[in-house]
Amino acid sequence: MSVDPELRELYQEVIVDHGRRPRNFRALGESARSIQGYNPLCGDKVTVYVDLDDGRVRDVSFQGSGCAISVASASVMTEIVKGMTLAEAEALFGRFHRLVTGAEKNGGDLGKLAVFAGVSEFPSRVKCAVLAWHTLRAALEGEAEPVSTE
Repeated sequence: MSVDPELRELYQEVIVDHGRRPRNFRALGESARSIQGYNPLCGDKVTVYVDLDDGRVRDVSFQGSGCAISVASASVMTEIVKGMTLAEAEALFGRFHRLVTGAEKNGGDLGKLAVFAGVSEFPSRVKCAVLAWHTLRAALEGEAEPVSTE
């Protein structure tokens, strides 16, 4: 898949912006679920915090360190899933995963997430992009064990 030049430029802008100034980069209160995620291949680490209210993501945040793609993906994820139902967040996880692996070619209706389509051109970076998403999924499911991309 070849990403068009405009999308590639937007991709770079979003990655740099969210990588340098991540949104929702904080811990949530003790009532929030939290789980750690780790990408042993490159050393990315993330803790995702989720506060649920009646089957909806009331608030979500993250902390951690990693490459710009990992941090930007977590940052954009927290902006987008806030307010979603668990089913909506799960469906979005599936669409995002298909987008970054190249299985879904049209991410135009995914808003800011569409810029991550370029990750599919770099298979070694897919795990960076999906780390926070796998960790969020585990938190939503109430898992307790840390998540690994391996």
